[in-house]
Amino acid sequence: MNTAPSLESPPRILVIDDEEGMRDFLTILLQKEGYQVQAVGKGEEGVRLMAHTPFDLVITDLKMPGMDGIQVLQRIKEEDPEVGVILITAYASTETAVDAMKGGAFDYVAKPFHVEEIKEAVRGALSRRQRGGVARPQAKGRTPTRLGEILGASPQMQRIFDLIPRVASTPTNVLITGESGTGKELVARAIHENSPRRERPIVAINCGGLPETLLESELFGHQKGAFTGAVANKPGLLELAQGGTVFLDEVAELSPVLQVKLLRVTQDRTFQRLGGTEEIRVDIRLICATNKNLEEEVIRGSFREDLYYRLNVIHVELPPLRDRKEDIPLLAQYFLEKYAREMGKDVQTLSSYSLEALKNYHFPGNVRELENIIQRAVALEQSKIILPESLKLASHKRGEAGESRGFEVPDIPPGGMDLEKWLQEAERGFILKALKRANGVKTEAAQLLGISFRSLRYKLEKLGIA
Repeated sequence: MNTAPSLESPPRILVIDDEEGMRDFLTILLQKEGYQVQAVGKGEEGVRLMAHTPFDLVITDLKMPGMDGIQVLQRIKEEDPEVGVILITAYASTETAVDAMKGGAFDYVAKPFHVEEIKEAVRGALSRRQRGGVARPQAKGRTPTRLGEILGASPQMQRIFDLIPRVASTPTNVLITGESGTGKELVARAIHENSPRRERPIVAINCGGLPETLLESELFGHQKGAFTGAVANKPGLLELAQGGTVFLDEVAELSPVLQVKLLRVTQDRTFQRLGGTEEIRVDIRLICATNKNLEEEVIRGSFREDLYYRLNVIHVELPPLRDRKEDIPLLAQYFLEKYAREMGKDVQTLSSYSLEALKNYHFPGNVRELENIIQRAVALEQSKIILPESLKLASHKRGEAGESRGFEVPDIPPGGMDLEKWLQEAERGFILKALKRANGVKTEAAQLLGISFRSLRYKLEKLGIA
């Protein structure tokens, strides 16, 4: 049996993948995050290395020649049951991912994945490994400034920090509301990490980023032949989260058909795969999030009232950043240190004038926008301190909370207007502007728009933008 590595030193991560490009990518990415990384190309090599070298976490590909990811998982768990294992898998291999979860894997990341997905999985696995790190609430009598990846010292965030452990201890469904960029998914993951289900996976999906049929397949799975391209049975995310948590972001975007199917899951924890007849029972906790007012959606008839009450058992409302400005210096310094480390730059702090400019800014994009501003400032700054000229604050968005947030709503023409068409054209215009500013790089354009890459890709297809 290996002796576990010291938790005082940077966590040690072993990467196993037969693709050299993927090994190099993960090595560079994780080293920038401050981890010690060793990479090998075969499962057998990884198992041999584990026999005499202690690691905190193993990231392994699922499909490899020779010893595959499942076999690696089994051997590693025999050697050290406490080490975390993350499997990387393609969508076509999610059936095997179910076995991986049963075999003790902490999580799986589906290809193609985003950088933040693998970072979040690594942080979650190491948090569980270390016990008593960021996933736990602070000791009584001490004012916490961090819980998981959530930061804040304001009274509003103190209430959130106090609420999360109490919510986590219950098995009930949770509805998280708040504007885009306030950190709803971070709260969902903190609830999961503090809950009795933390040993099981948390799977997340953006309900607004996929067409209805594809979203139904992703959530509930499908049977072979259910639609063109369904060449094999495929379990959905609800099955993959067995015993764990399912996080549904932008839940207000669910179609009426999917709302009915989700209602059944909330009532008796059963569902059927797309094209199937078998009743599948799951033990999961649902955490949903939206930036819309679901009560208003119920009144308008676009969201089922019975589903709303099923999901809104416990309500967590996140405040916008403009309502907790005392958290801005803490968050700004955190992002500064993060990106200075990633970029290898000796940028150490923000000038008082820079902090004042940030405090007077409205932040329509909330914490996500603050992170983007600091990331850009660190990249541009040539000195050890961030000066105001390195901060790119949108001048048309500098208004205070009582103002209209810089968006001028046009007058309604005398003869009326086609709202849906107007909104579609406005959406098209913003997407084209974002693509132009990002020089055609879709991932950067998605960040500028505050949406996921998947959502942008879906919108490009919907709007016919090449």
